[in-house]
Amino acid sequence: MFSIASASGNIFAFAWAGDLPDSFDGPSWARILCAKGSGLGLDGLFCLQAPNPDGPWVMDHWDADGAFSFCSNGSRAALALQGAPDSEFVDAISSGESIRLRRFTTGPDLEIGIRMPEGPGFGLTTVPLHLKEPAAFGFVGNPQLVIEVADVDSVDLAAYAPPLRHHPAFRGGTNVNILQPTGRGMARIRSWERGVEGETLCCGTGCAVAAAWMAQRTGLSSWQLKPTGADPVEVSVEIKGDGSWRELWLSGRVRIIATVAPDASLGLEAVTK
Repeated sequence: MFSIASASGNIFAFAWAGDLPDSFDGPSWARILCAKGSGLGLDGLFCLQAPNPDGPWVMDHWDADGAFSFCSNGSRAALALQGAPDSEFVDAISSGESIRLRRFTTGPDLEIGIRMPEGPGFGLTTVPLHLKEPAAFGFVGNPQLVIEVADVDSVDLAAYAPPLRHHPAFRGGTNVNILQPTGRGMARIRSWERGVEGETLCCGTGCAVAAAWMAQRTGLSSWQLKPTGADPVEVSVEIKGDGSWRELWLSGRVRIIATVAPDASLGLEAVTK
């Protein structure tokens, strides 16, 4: 049995570890469940451990291609299933990264925020290749390339992004985001994500890095970003001169969609790595 929930348009399946069979294999199950046409067409799969009153809540995520990865939007959606009180911070380990979650509102307009990983190794760094457009590169548990363009709608992202996503300058590849500032503290963004290998409605980590870059450039610490999906996200950050950050928070809409029991014909319990 899986819970299906979305965060800012991206949709994930969630299962509690105690409910999974011994044959559970995250990469294989993600590839089956997330497949478009033969599965549920999801953005990723989460396995949630039972909340630990004496330590951080642990969760693991796999992309649609089976890759183990940190996912900020899915981590936000997970909190909607945990039932933590409003305004109470929940410390968590999401795919190995230390984060903090917080529920800001409830009801039909449920909003949940995530404090991104911070500390050594996280932040903005030099873009490792020459681009004619203004650009930034940052690591936030996954790699993010952000490029400013004049009009995000005019870019054929399916042609533009893959050569950058696979460029040898980025060891292991990178997510690719194109950004269009639209006003004071406001911008539009489109994202091409690793693992999904396509444009998604909202890349939370990409939005966070983009806002951190804009904060560094403009001095404005709060940004509203409008991704491809219907729901905007809010980002606030304390950015340092060296490109590292503190309290990089992203918040946005979360929806609990359904509970489903996949058909036995998918063969989930039989697959192995």
